[in-house]
Amino acid sequence: MTTGDTAPATPHCRHSSALAHDSAGTQRFGTLRRSIDRSSQTPRAERHGDRPGRLGTLPPVPGRPTFALNLVLAVSLLLFALITWQVVAGGPLVDADWWLLRRFQHAAARHRGLHGVGQFFCDLGNAQIAVPLLAAAIGASAWRGRRAGLSRWWARPLAAALAMAAVPLIVSVTKTLVARPSPGHHRLGPGSYPGFFPSGHTASASVALGAAALLVLPLVRSSALRRLLAAAVLLVVAAVGVSLVWCGYHWPLDVLGSWCLCAALLSGVAMTPAGSTDGSAGQARSTDLPGADG
Repeated sequence: MTTGDTAPATPHCRHSSALAHDSAGTQRFGTLRRSIDRSSQTPRAERHGDRPGRLGTLPPVPGRPTFALNLVLAVSLLLFALITWQVVAGGPLVDADWWLLRRFQHAAARHRGLHGVGQFFCDLGNAQIAVPLLAAAIGASAWRGRRAGLSRWWARPLAAALAMAAVPLIVSVTKTLVARPSPGHHRLGPGSYPGFFPSGHTASASVALGAAALLVLPLVRSSALRRLLAAAVLLVVAAVGVSLVWCGYHWPLDVLGSWCLCAALLSGVAMTPAGSTDGSAGQARSTDLPGADG
């Protein structure tokens, strides 16, 4: 090797601060690894994965969805209790209910051609339609969960079935206790229906479609299709409630109270864990059920 400034020189293998060669006891280079002998420029011990007082670490953050569902559950029950109290006591919300009902009646009188469409959506709340739809979703979810090897594949389908079974019980008891007259009337007539608050058709359609969506959407692989199906369910549930008021079957508060009640029931279904895969067989088949543990 010459001593001139322009003379060639043999290249050296330099050890950087980030990587080191574990070549102890051997003449060849070892496996490249991160240095553990030096203190890091940004100490890992000083990194905080989340804000103080909040659950979880860096995303995905466990715990927050459960908190949100608990919040939805509490707010829904509080709103349902508030609406029920207003209907029983004849509070300010009842005055607003009269005003909104008249607007619906006037609009329905001007657009009589929409009555058939409204009746179609009203019929979606019949038990003959809502229950078989949910039963099909329960069967599909249970079969796919068992096939994927989930430890509690039965938990969420069972929660959906219990939520649907609770609808007629809660609705019938509340209707009897509140004894609200039919739309546009001040009191129940002799031998009339036990009551109209809350709306049973709205509750049946909302719980059936909502629980079916909670069971089926995790089976859909495409995120765009999942969003489309979720939006379609929300639109159909809204159309059922609006149609019941449009066709004169219920007061607006009847429908709103049922939505609050159903939000509470569906929150319980959503919080029910679907379980995790058991053993190597479950891990091998976990791809059959995308998002099953969420």
